[in-house]
Amino acid sequence: MTIERERRGELGAFLRARRNQLVRADLGLPPIGGKRTSGLRREEVAYLSGVSVTWYTWLEQGRDIHPSRQVLDAVARTLRLSVAEHTYLLTLVGYSPPEPNVRPIPRTAPAHVQRLLDALEGFPSYAIAPDWFISGWNTAYAALYPNVATVPPGDRNLLWLVFTDPYVRELLPDWEITSRRFLAEFRAEAGPRLGDPSYAQLIERLLDASEEFRAGWKSHDIEGFASRERVFHHPVVGDLHLEHHRLAPSDQPDLHLVIYTPVLTTDAPDRLDRLLRAPRRTAAST
Repeated sequence: MTIERERRGELGAFLRARRNQLVRADLGLPPIGGKRTSGLRREEVAYLSGVSVTWYTWLEQGRDIHPSRQVLDAVARTLRLSVAEHTYLLTLVGYSPPEPNVRPIPRTAPAHVQRLLDALEGFPSYAIAPDWFISGWNTAYAALYPNVATVPPGDRNLLWLVFTDPYVRELLPDWEITSRRFLAEFRAEAGPRLGDPSYAQLIERLLDASEEFRAGWKSHDIEGFASRERVFHHPVVGDLHLEHHRLAPSDQPDLHLVIYTPVLTTDAPDRLDRLLRAPRRTAAST
């Protein structure tokens, strides 16, 4: 399957998922058959968007019809897409530049990026590639998540580890919420690369390995990244309240640096300091 066909297939599945999740009463529509209160018919979406039923059906079927930006905006309004979902829709159709297809995916962080990570020695930090492979990290992150240094390189992918490493589930007390959020963020960023071999292989492995991933992948949730407070239940120091930040070096736009800083209104600074001074340990992976 070509990348273009993969995107069109994802576009159709995404539109169907969003259409079926709408609450009819929110759009002033009566229940279907007097009982069904969620989900719109294709003809209803077409009417509300000002397009023909045939055209919208073709769009959901993934046909090569080259919709205009104006029409896609109308569909996005009808489906009440969020900003992140709207951007994802446009990306799938090609209105966002697929720059990631031009650059090779970095597997190892450049030396100067690794030096920056090392300089952030008091803050758990790592570098992540567009397909979410972890390409570099500092000693503080290895203290927070020891398995990062011991897993096979082919498994050193954030999404893979979140859904398959039992230690991560123990580390995240809100694992169900966090894993779905990560998946929604990954999907939002993966649009331009859908169909690339590395992405296809990762998704196939996760579909085989994780029932939770299979359920989450079918939901087609999309969410943009936002800095936020996270809680880690570490076996050495207990609950760590850390702020989750992400930034990109200007000369390495395909890499993101993820940096965790302690929440100052909690005892996280003291707990993090104790963690960094504790003897290094290896996390159990089974």
